[in-house]
Amino acid sequence: MSSAPDSEPDLLGQPFRLDSITEVPAPDGAEGTWQRYVIVQGSNTINGLRSGTLADVKVQIEDVVRHLNERFVKAQTASAGGSGVSGRNSYRSRGGNRRT
Repeated sequence: MSSAPDSEPDLLGQPFRLDSITEVPAPDGAEGTWQRYVIVQGSNTINGLRSGTLADVKVQIEDVVRHLNERFVKAQTASAGGSGVSGRNSYRSRGGNRRT
């Protein structure tokens, strides 16, 4: 039995997913092709902007989504009693050099 009220969605069980990518005009002061993307998880929304072709940005954002879901699973494991951190920390888990 869940302790959350029935009216609230169960966000803990929903993975992040790429909802859309749309070509948009370059921001002020920028040139080239730009894409606006939307990542969702239940009612949570992440909006972003990246330069590049649709194909290139799709690959990049799918990688971001994969990493978000990996971190989400680790956090769930940690809250369930596991450490959630492996013995081999990657640069991502330490907040290292990642562009989004």
